[in-house]
Amino acid sequence: MDNIAGKRGRLTWALNIAVFLLVLLWTIPTLGLLVSSFRDADQLQASGWWTSLSPSVQSSAARTGPPATQTSGLDGYVLEGNVFGDASGEVVTFGTTPMMPDAFPAGETAPRNGGGTLVVNADGSYRMTSPTPFEAPDLVTGETAGEPLPDRGLRVFITSTEAPDFTTGNYGTVLNADGMAQSFLNTLTVAIPATIIPILVAAYAAYALAWMSFPGRALLVSAVVGLLVVPLQMSLIPLLQLHNAIGLGRGYIGVWLAHTGFGLPLAIYLLRNYMVGLPKEVIESARVDGATEFEIFRKIILPLSLPALAAFGIFQFLWTWNDLLVAKVFLGNSDTQMVMTGRIVELLGSRGNNWELLTAAAFVSMIVPLIVFFSMQKYFVRGLLAGSVKGG
Repeated sequence: MDNIAGKRGRLTWALNIAVFLLVLLWTIPTLGLLVSSFRDADQLQASGWWTSLSPSVQSSAARTGPPATQTSGLDGYVLEGNVFGDASGEVVTFGTTPMMPDAFPAGETAPRNGGGTLVVNADGSYRMTSPTPFEAPDLVTGETAGEPLPDRGLRVFITSTEAPDFTTGNYGTVLNADGMAQSFLNTLTVAIPATIIPILVAAYAAYALAWMSFPGRALLVSAVVGLLVVPLQMSLIPLLQLHNAIGLGRGYIGVWLAHTGFGLPLAIYLLRNYMVGLPKEVIESARVDGATEFEIFRKIILPLSLPALAAFGIFQFLWTWNDLLVAKVFLGNSDTQMVMTGRIVELLGSRGNNWELLTAAAFVSMIVPLIVFFSMQKYFVRGLLAGSVKGG
């Protein structure tokens, strides 16, 4: 018995360690996403989130003050300022061409093509000189007097270490984006009915398959199980063609029906397994007392099936809230109907170069699903175990 007890202890430790590792694997990416959502865009592109608390080394092109701010002295025309502007950092090396941004160490005086010198100090302060006015064509940048030079400075290429910079600007950009509020309402308009409708339909179907005898019941159960493995991508275009043929077109009714059809197999399977495990004696006693099938369903089955209903409701709401594919196919991309996931994709730009906004947008879109999950989590585990233990 001692050996058995010892084995159980080791198995318990192994199970706890495995669970801890699984939780860690899920938590680390979420933590990285959270940290990245508060990082400056330049640092986010230059280094990983795990380096967010240490200075980052990056090469960049800074601009001097506009030529209108130049002064003249004994060594010609002079531009002075700081490459970091109002920010802070430490220049390691600098250069006069994009091909060699680390040609000179900070503080050294470097010759410029076409005459003059450039020196960039470690604190970012610079001094650029030229024998001719800076409005003249510049051999480094290729900018000419015909370009809007008074509003733009000349380029300086630097390699610098910058202190960690955290900002809420990413969230501000996402929340203040044009159409984001409308997209939030559109997502609610899609997700709420697309969660309630399949629950109502599946509850009736599950009760019939669990407690009502009729020919072909076993075949229907088998068909429901078979539909669980059918990829929804296979049916998107045929279903859209059907909607167009019967006059539904692309709109909220179409996307509600699509989500209902795609969610029903899992809902019926989950609820049916749970209802089969309910005490048979209670239902038979109700029938003996003269209760109709609808009364049994409404007064006995539904209250006892609340955990399973809540569990499926969480799954369905999360799916419909985060959906992009079904909404694009059945709802469209107009500003009045675009859902949040579609709006977030637009924020990334045509080349996806604004992906720092994706990190903030991910957490903005997670707020409502988290509220739904934590408000119904007490039913979640009980619903996931639906049908695993059959009642007496």
